[in-house]
Amino acid sequence: MPIEMAFGGALFPGLLVLFCVVCVLLWALDAVAGRRGWYRYVWHPSLFRIAVFVCLFAGLGLLLF
Repeated sequence: MPIEMAFGGALFPGLLVLFCVVCVLLWALDAVAGRRGWYRYVWHPSLFRIAVFVCLFAGLGLLLF
């Protein structure tokens, strides 16, 4: 597992980079779900967003191993 990643001579933790990637991915998924009206089928949209974030972060975090 890469502990640190170098960008422009600066070292960043691997999970910080992954966190930023997941935030962008979640933003895109949230935009699609909002436009298509998928949140009508969810009991609590905020909890659903957090659950999707946790699932994406954990799933992509396992790819670092």
